This record gives sequence, C-alpha cells and structure tokens, in this order.
Amino acid sequence: MTTTKPDKQKNSAPIILIGIAIAYLGLVIYIPAFNVFFQAFKEGLGPFLNNLSQSYFLDAAGMTLKLALITVPLNTVFGLCAAWSIARHKFPGRTLLLSIIDLPFSISPIVAGLMMVLLYGRQGWFGGWLQDHGLNIIFAFPGMVLATAFVSMPFVAREVIPVLEELGDDQEQAASTLGANNWQIFWRVTLPNIRWGFLYGLILTSARTLGEFGAVAVVSGNIIGKTQSIPLFIEDAYKNYETEAAYSAAVLLALLALVTLVLKQILERKTHT
Repeated sequence: MTTTKPDKQKNSAPIILIGIAIAYLGLVIYIPAFNVFFQAFKEGLGPFLNNLSQSYFLDAAGMTLKLALITVPLNTVFGLCAAWSIARHKFPGRTLLLSIIDLPFSISPIVAGLMMVLLYGRQGWFGGWLQDHGLNIIFAFPGMVLATAFVSMPFVAREVIPVLEELGDDQEQAASTLGANNWQIFWRVTLPNIRWGFLYGLILTSARTLGEFGAVAVVSGNIIGKTQSIPLFIEDAYKNYETEAAYSAAVLLALLALVTLVLKQILERKTHT
C-alpha cells in the first residue's frame, strides 16, 4: 500500500503539467487563432478573397514585400560577416559586438522606433542636415527599412555563430593549404557546412520582417497607400470597424507564420541529423 500511492502521484504529475500547458496555450494561442480564422471566413471564401483584393491591402502587401526584399538580404550579408568575424577571430570589442547584435532582443521595438525618430526626425540629431539635403527618413520608406532591419538584425548571425564555432576551422585551413582563396573557401567549404543554420536564421529573419509592427508603426506615420505595411493595415482596418478586412489580412500573416513553423521544424530535423 505504501509503494503504490507515491507511484500514482508520480504518474499523475506529468498529466497535470501537460494539462496546464495545453490550457495555457489554448487561452493564449489556439482560441485567438481560431477566432481570427472564424471571423475571416464566416461570410465565405468570396468575401475573404475580395478583402485581399482591395487596393489598400494590395498597397500594404506591396510595401511589406519591398521591406522584405531589402532588409532580408541586408541582414543576411551582415549576419554572415558578423558571424565569420566573431567565430573565426579574436579582436578587441568582440564581446561588445555580440552584445550589440543581441540589442534588438532586449529593446522594445517601440523604443527602437523612438530612437530613430530622435536621430532622424525633424528635431533629431541629424534632422536638420537631412532636411537641408531633401532627405526624408522618418514617416517615409527609408525609416521603415531602418526600423525593420534593426528588429530583424540578430537572427542570421546568432544561428550561424554557434555552427561555425562547433565546426572549427580545420577544413578551411586545409583548403587554404591546397591553394583555395577566401572566396572559394567560403562558397565550397564554409557555406555547405553552415547551410542549415544559415537557412534557419534566414527564415526567422523573414518572419520577423513580415510581421514587425511596433518599430515600423513609430517611424512610418501609417500613411494609407504610402507607408502602411500589412500589420499596420490590420490595426488601421480594425480601428475603422472594417473587421472583415482586418481578419482577412491577419489570416494571411498567420498562414505565413505556419509556413515558417513548418520550415523551421524541417530545418531543425536536418540540423540534428
């Protein structure tokens, strides 16, 4: 009798913990996500597609695509260069560089947007010079690019650095001894070895770029048809009681997130095999 009671308690503990986890996820993720899809499709597929064909939404989608086409390649190049420098070299300020790369993880996107306004706005440090030269950063597309690039900066570097450190540089040194130049070493030795970590960081960068709201909302001005991305369109449509359009756009972002999760799972399995 004394041995079975603790066993029952031991067996019930995981079930209770799993139930708590599922209930929490249901309240935070599953039920809200179900409601978004329900609200978007409650009138049928026709109205859903019609909402996604409106000119304001198409402008916002085009703006989001342009942001992704610019910021993802920029952060990819930066992330690879930073990862290579940090993993392969010891230099003064290395720890500081790592901390700066991690900065977007610890700073609120709204605070990041405010910092850019204080730097590049009309009353900012560089605002006067920019105005004199006819350059508009804040409440314009360049400011949206800067804000999006800032919040999505760390992912490629942070995924590639541990892979490079784990691999070491033995193969690269061997290729150099055989006469390969730095470019050949990178394309034929380094990149194939880091490809899964690199693609993983690229997917996370793209996902953050497409879904960023806070920093972009501060620097863009949310001008319809000019500086409005899909997340900003969702907020604006919902505030103006165009709930069907807001939910339809939210479903599109949710589907992109699901694609990201699927690719993430595939790459994680590739990484661990």
